[in-house]
Amino acid sequence: MDNKATVKIRIRDLKLWYGESEALHGITLDISANSVTAFIGPSGCGKSTLLRCLNRMNDRIASCRVQGDVLINDQDIYAADVDVVQLRTHVGMVFQKPNPFPKSIYENIAYAPRIHGLASNADEMDVLVEESLKKASLWDEVKDKLDQPGTALSGGQQQRLCIARTIAVRPDIILMDEPCSALDPIATAKIEALIEELKQEYTIVIVTHSMQQAARVSQQTAFFYLGDLIEYGETGQIFTMPKEQRTDDYITGRFG
Repeated sequence: MDNKATVKIRIRDLKLWYGESEALHGITLDISANSVTAFIGPSGCGKSTLLRCLNRMNDRIASCRVQGDVLINDQDIYAADVDVVQLRTHVGMVFQKPNPFPKSIYENIAYAPRIHGLASNADEMDVLVEESLKKASLWDEVKDKLDQPGTALSGGQQQRLCIARTIAVRPDIILMDEPCSALDPIATAKIEALIEELKQEYTIVIVTHSMQQAARVSQQTAFFYLGDLIEYGETGQIFTMPKEQRTDDYITGRFG
């Protein structure tokens, strides 16, 4: 990884348990700002669990216990005084299945900024909605039907609407948990092109089952297996000259 890159997220000896079962075994990882980092590995290896540690989504699971450090901009996000609601506006999340609110396209975008007081009047909100939809490459497709339900859009458009909704609260990190797994190849290509654009402004961490997708969109790749971080490095190196045999075995399809 480029040492000159600004480190946005520092993960240090992170362990996580669901009840008695340890799901993450002492993960240590630096994630660079304004880049795309991919988490790959077979199902159940801990990649989505780790992703959810970065905005404390695991807090919602009663049996979950976390130990270790996660620092964003050198601030400990597990400190007692952290406002989790505020944290989740800075660290947005896009889920596997598009989940637009059962509201109009406009209200899908405006809902959270209104709660957080990000626009002081209707004109400012109009601008914020337009900017968010433009950044998500959706404006031209929906600008004449903003009052129509977000749920009426195609799957790929719904996912871009969810990305626009995430952008609207002005995060600086976007987490994506298999954002294309429910989409067709054309919609997937649009999301991948969008990720390429968004990394200019945001730090993006993506969990993907598709190694081809990881190779296309990311600058760094982390390979996980059974709750361990096996290898982490520049994506080109991980896919062409992995240092670990298990990484090579997974990438070449010997297991997974």
